[in-house]
Amino acid sequence: MELFYYLVFGGLSAVVAALELGKSGKDRVATPTAFNSFKNNYVLVYSLMMSGDWLQGPYVYYLYSQYGFDKGDIGRLFIAGFGSSMLFGTIVGSLADKQGRKRACVTYCITYILSCITKHSPQYRILMVGRVLGGIATSLLFSAFESWLVAEHNKRGFDPQWLSITFSKAIFLGNGLVAIVAGLFANLLADNLGLGPVAPFDAAACFLAIGMAIILSSWGENYGDASDGKDLIAQFKVAAKAIASDEKIALLGAIQSLFEGSMYTFVFLWTPALSPNHEDIPHGFIFATFMLSSMLGSSIASRLLARKLKVEGYMQIVFSISAFTLFLPVVTNFLVPSSEKGSSISFGGSLQLLGFCIFESCVGIFWPSIMKMRSQYIPEEARSTIMNFFRIPLNLFVCVVLYNVNAFPITVMFGMCSIFLFIAAILQRRLMVVSDLHRTTKAAEMTAEDVPLNP
Repeated sequence: MELFYYLVFGGLSAVVAALELGKSGKDRVATPTAFNSFKNNYVLVYSLMMSGDWLQGPYVYYLYSQYGFDKGDIGRLFIAGFGSSMLFGTIVGSLADKQGRKRACVTYCITYILSCITKHSPQYRILMVGRVLGGIATSLLFSAFESWLVAEHNKRGFDPQWLSITFSKAIFLGNGLVAIVAGLFANLLADNLGLGPVAPFDAAACFLAIGMAIILSSWGENYGDASDGKDLIAQFKVAAKAIASDEKIALLGAIQSLFEGSMYTFVFLWTPALSPNHEDIPHGFIFATFMLSSMLGSSIASRLLARKLKVEGYMQIVFSISAFTLFLPVVTNFLVPSSEKGSSISFGGSLQLLGFCIFESCVGIFWPSIMKMRSQYIPEEARSTIMNFFRIPLNLFVCVVLYNVNAFPITVMFGMCSIFLFIAAILQRRLMVVSDLHRTTKAAEMTAEDVPLNP
């Protein structure tokens, strides 16, 4: 493997270590023991849940191909997963608000374990069922856990500002360190120990079972609107009304869909972008480098949030940088000559790799920041429902991309993502303006109420 990859990985490692070890008093918030115990419990559970997800990622496509399915068959399996998340996400989100978020988190564990079990079968129909179950589980993973955390945090009377501490730590470990270790562990099981591509899925099921045991033994239940008078349709109406009546929630949903849609598209495109002529690149090592970049971003986010910088302000810069990094493949395609087939990564590929690392750092900043904004703007009574409403356009977009992935040149796809991210930056600017106006109006009303009327 070329020295270039080691230099990038080593440089990122040094920066992450320097940021974590060099935190000053301004970057740390003194919190009581009760909150620290609560935070550590959630971070442990979240890390176990994410390990169950990350262990599967590197070997899903490979397992399907080992069963003899072609690219078209595998593409339909992936579309089934995203389509399932789109169709059933709002339903499971509403059930989480009404029946309980802890119960929804346990349901996630059971559903994903069943999905892992289906990977033992080479039958296409059973694998399709597994993808549908996986799509439902994904909707729960990205809504129920966060909804439980926010409600439980507020119920215990902790400072709302401390939520950002939990978000940052969970993303740093769950979406960074755990992802790197899970990828290496999956490689150890499947390749080094010769257990085959199903082994990582069995390991994922074990980690999910451990996490479920911790949830059952240590988590309390909380709800959105659990009133008996509201059925599923009524929950949908409450969520839809909240989005339609509050511009801040609508803007937040649009921003999330644009960024995450671009992010998931990037997941499918980075490999052909770095090796357009089948250059020899270390996929696993590059994936670990991306996850390290994400850790860097979450470390930066924790500093920004600890210093109480306005999220709506700095995220405009993050989205703009993201738009530029995903436009790099378009630029290098025209300005930098490609390398020969089968050779090492080209100069253009090296530039793109650096740009993609910056993009992954932006992803690391995005997660705790969007969680912080959701905790501020989304009403508690329909939190899970609204969060899954946000995922409908995201999943629809990814399904369309997957279905037409061979219909457009890769530069067109990256250009489209870059435009979406630039629009997200504009919408983020609008969200800041609306939010500031709302705060100013509310402050003026409170001041007017405090001033006594003249006789």
